[in-house]
Amino acid sequence: MNDYIQKGTGQFWRAISALFLGTLASFGIIYCTQPLIPVFSREFHLTPATASLAMSFTSGGMAISMFAIACMADYLNRKLTMVISFLGAALFMIPIVYGNDFTTILVCRAAQGILVAGFPAIAMAYINEEFAPEIRGLVIGIYISGTSIGGLCSRLLVSTVTDYFTWHIALACVGVLGFLISGWFCLAIPKSQHFFSQRHSLRTIAGDLLENLQDQTIIRLYIIAFAFMGCFMAIYNYIGYPLMAPPYNLSQTAVGGLFTLYLIGTFSSTFMGGMCDKYGNAKILSLSIFLMLCGALITLLPLLTLKIIGLAIFTFGFFASHSSACSWVGKACPGDKARAASLYLLFYYIGASVIGTSGGIFLSEYGWPGVVFIVGVILSVALALSHVLWPAKAAVLSQSH
Repeated sequence: MNDYIQKGTGQFWRAISALFLGTLASFGIIYCTQPLIPVFSREFHLTPATASLAMSFTSGGMAISMFAIACMADYLNRKLTMVISFLGAALFMIPIVYGNDFTTILVCRAAQGILVAGFPAIAMAYINEEFAPEIRGLVIGIYISGTSIGGLCSRLLVSTVTDYFTWHIALACVGVLGFLISGWFCLAIPKSQHFFSQRHSLRTIAGDLLENLQDQTIIRLYIIAFAFMGCFMAIYNYIGYPLMAPPYNLSQTAVGGLFTLYLIGTFSSTFMGGMCDKYGNAKILSLSIFLMLCGALITLLPLLTLKIIGLAIFTFGFFASHSSACSWVGKACPGDKARAASLYLLFYYIGASVIGTSGGIFLSEYGWPGVVFIVGVILSVALALSHVLWPAKAAVLSQSH
């Protein structure tokens, strides 16, 4: 069909800008409490694993919501769902800002996760449905670069404002930006041309879900997503603890500055997304996970400069892995693309909750080497799984055409 969104057109740039800014707002809300984990530890007298629940409750809420979206994906209005998603999540910033106990924070963060989940699940489906097939890898890469910049901006903003004012004011700024961006998204995003709402029985929905889960390529991609997202959360949740302690003694703002490494992710997701279109997802995914593993190991070195270099390599590998895996799911899924994307993100965010919190236990028991150990083991398994997927490359490429 010739009514797909084509590269270089005005419609293309409106869609890209809307998706990019919408991603910026939604992922800013998702990750805004990550640099505050050490702050919550001090203020509420919590262990690292308990303080990290401010992130894990959000990713857990997203995982629950992803399952619901996976069941309803074939009749959810794409544009309306995305707007309600991050607008509703921004509203829940109000009780967080005015709350003074950790329980309130956790309840609201879970609610934000449930609401904001609609944006990434539907956005990936929108891309796979509305953009021309030959540029979907590139567009997925650009979309994921927005996730990196959204996470970067919110973390930098929150870290700096917290140092100079309070964490309450910092989170209020994130909420206001979410409201403003939602207005632009409503105006700029083109309506869906290739989605037609359908209602199916629970048996049909369950059958479609099982079809995805029984596909060997797709289920392995889901498990790999569980692994690399969980490892990413574990590293970034707890890197602040050793760096704010002797001998480094970095400030909250300085630790927040490490999130500028997300700019590397902005490049890697777009660049490696394009490489997937050219060389196939299998090779790029394996290479990307290997880079994550190497980067994590380098952070064990005592020199601060080498730790930062290791974190940069790890970040490059993560965003490239995410770009490779989620675009592959879009190409390989046999049924509804929104449902396949939702299941992908279900595994992705369960990994963030489970491994992200578990890393805090290893930090308390064994210090930073403990975090790197558990991350290294999990990434090694993911790398082995990615190699198993290599024979599936030819079949996936033929399906995508």
